[in-house]
Amino acid sequence: MRILGILCLLLTLNGCSSLLFYPEPGLPFTPEKAHLEYRDVTLITADGVKLHAWWLPAKPGVALKGTVLHLHGNGGNLAWHLGGSWWLPEQGYQVLLLDYRGYGLSQGKPSLPAVYQDVDAAFSWIDEAPETQGQPLIVLGQSLGGALAVHYLAAHPERQSRLKALVLDGVPASYRDVGQFALSTSWLTWPFQVPLSWLVPDGDSAIAAMPRLTGVPKLLFHSLDDPIVPVNNGIRLYQAAPPPRVLQLTRGGHVQTFADKTWQTVMLRYLDDPQHFNGLRRLGEIPNYPTPKPDSPESPQ
Repeated sequence: MRILGILCLLLTLNGCSSLLFYPEPGLPFTPEKAHLEYRDVTLITADGVKLHAWWLPAKPGVALKGTVLHLHGNGGNLAWHLGGSWWLPEQGYQVLLLDYRGYGLSQGKPSLPAVYQDVDAAFSWIDEAPETQGQPLIVLGQSLGGALAVHYLAAHPERQSRLKALVLDGVPASYRDVGQFALSTSWLTWPFQVPLSWLVPDGDSAIAAMPRLTGVPKLLFHSLDDPIVPVNNGIRLYQAAPPPRVLQLTRGGHVQTFADKTWQTVMLRYLDDPQHFNGLRRLGEIPNYPTPKPDSPESPQ
């Protein structure tokens, strides 16, 4: 039924950028549930839309290392995506977690190119906030949020030189290719995957903008097991990215990277020196998934 609904939606919207956004209004919980200090922030876009964001200050007593702008994926709202950045304040990074228009408590309806004004409003807030002055800035873009970040930064090269790093997690290289992949996973839509995928707008895809990101170091996480955005997307984005760049292959579900402390550690070490960090050299340096049992033939002897 879900696939049938997607098929009908594709036919109805006929290429509308709304296909990229699946917002959830309201908020099921706040960072307080995770025992995090936070405050609500209101941003105003250039076209007058009020956006809601959370500001997560660095943990008291921890040396402040920088500011992270967290741009989340296309579903839910910022409460659903807190898992991507809740762990950073304890490590000395303060976080601005933004809900795009139409998500959570933010006004409006998400669409392209309007949503880039939301990203711009977040950058502008960071430009002016007293807490962020003199601090390095990192952008963490997960899934669609990473694609939005790449496109925005390519259109605003003056922003690139001010970033310490851009961290991407499970980012689609091409919206159309990911749409075709989704259609190919069901017998119902498999015969129509190519013509229907052309209804998905692709002009703003990250693969087209990535070559213009010449002024910022980039760390790309992508899971070998990603069931939504196949791993070839991460590889293609890495190949299109000007140096300095690092591709870090992981394991697990879509944008579940930071549920594993291994990848938290990799990001923290990368941020210590983005110009020279080269990632984990071998997947063998982390535990296999799943971990073999002691009496398993696959266990090391």
